[in-house]
Amino acid sequence: MIVRQLQEAQKTSRRIVSPDGNWESTRMLLKDDKMGYSFHITTIYAGADFRMHYQNHLESVYCISGEGEVETLDDGKVYKITPGTLYNLDQHDRHILRAFKELHLACVFNPPLNGKEVHNAEGAYELDAEAVTE
Repeated sequence: MIVRQLQEAQKTSRRIVSPDGNWESTRMLLKDDKMGYSFHITTIYAGADFRMHYQNHLESVYCISGEGEVETLDDGKVYKITPGTLYNLDQHDRHILRAFKELHLACVFNPPLNGKEVHNAEGAYELDAEAVTE
């Protein structure tokens, strides 16, 4: 059994802060945990507005708190994000995420992340990123 506390994980290399200052993510489960997915608690800072395109991963995102929106770029649809909202990037969707109020999100990635991933120039995570060390 794997048991981790968010407050403890935040004090380790499992907490990743984006170089651009838009978000931070504590990676609670990673590829090395051998669950077949990774699980993250992510904070998107208020005012963040950035493009992503997970070409190598599928992602499900559940909003715990905050307010924002996600816009899918291929069709221009905009979806409001509030507590209780789940959105799923099931088509490797190119999207823009905007945080009007700080967003606290629970995120699942398939395939699982290694741990040190940050967005590349296309807004994707690479498949061969460095793994975290506890």
